[in-house]
Amino acid sequence: MFQSQSGFIINIVCGVLIAFIFLLEDVDGRSFMTIRPPIVDDVTPKITILGKIITVDVKGSEKFTSIQDAIDSVPDGNQDWVLIHVNKGTYREKVRIPREKGHIYLRGSGRTKTTIVWSQSSENNYDSSTFKVDADDFIAFGITFKNEAPTGIANTSHNQSVAAYVGGDKVAFYSCGFSSSHNTLLDNEGRHYYDQCYIQGAIDVIFGQARSLFHECEIFVVADKRIEIEGSVTAHSRTSVNENTGFVFLKGRIYGVGHVFLGRPKGEHSRVVFAKTYLSKTVRPQGWSDWNHHGSLENVYHAEYNCHGPGSSTEGRVRWLKKLSSEEAAPFLSTDFIDGKQWLKV
Repeated sequence: MFQSQSGFIINIVCGVLIAFIFLLEDVDGRSFMTIRPPIVDDVTPKITILGKIITVDVKGSEKFTSIQDAIDSVPDGNQDWVLIHVNKGTYREKVRIPREKGHIYLRGSGRTKTTIVWSQSSENNYDSSTFKVDADDFIAFGITFKNEAPTGIANTSHNQSVAAYVGGDKVAFYSCGFSSSHNTLLDNEGRHYYDQCYIQGAIDVIFGQARSLFHECEIFVVADKRIEIEGSVTAHSRTSVNENTGFVFLKGRIYGVGHVFLGRPKGEHSRVVFAKTYLSKTVRPQGWSDWNHHGSLENVYHAEYNCHGPGSSTEGRVRWLKKLSSEEAAPFLSTDFIDGKQWLKV
């Protein structure tokens, strides 16, 4: 950390020098922070934060030892960005960003150093979630969200153990981790951006009905040995062509233990695209599964474009796979898919 000639404090975080630059300045008693995340194609998202800084330390060196208590201190209806810095450590608590507390930036000390963990299985995915975002305008950096509940009885209502639920609009995660033994990330509603995140799970690793871009994310799938059906990276819900939703994976990696499908449809218009992504031999030659889908596959939009790796061959893929041309893939290759210029870039 050093002082620049302009009076800004430039804090370059070790290990993510290229990925992020933080600029802080005190203006009229308030902190000014600009985040410059990595480039996605020709788009460089930039988010400006104005507001106070709150620090949380599980060891008790700060005012707050609980992340939830720090969040609760943010006024309802807040319109200025508030930075909540979470010092390194394991925080054993359930955390929720309620709908009325938007404009929160939750910054950890790195996803291998700051972890929010809980252990709960439930018949309800939302209830089981370790971390919930119901608010719009939320950012997280350098935190792992984990549900460490043991794997329950297969095919029962008490086998939901979600690490994170994301239901707000204009939500972004940078260099975060998500881990569970079953359904990991309930990406439920809104426009979301995940950059250089690590996501681990089994069966439906990422599921929901949001419109989300996963840029340079690593997805690690661990086969569920309790049941015959193999896991899927995605289970996207979309019931109508008029719903502008879908999951796009750009320039990431899919690998794991055992075998996995890239996705299964939940809804007759399920939309998932893998583009320029490394697919390991973990990916089944069929690529996609129709497990537990009882409707038509005619309108399912499961697509691949210019992927590479030992699992990327499309020769043995399912009949409904869409092999995209450059022109067809273009709408999915930048943050335009999530209207990123409107909210990731000021």
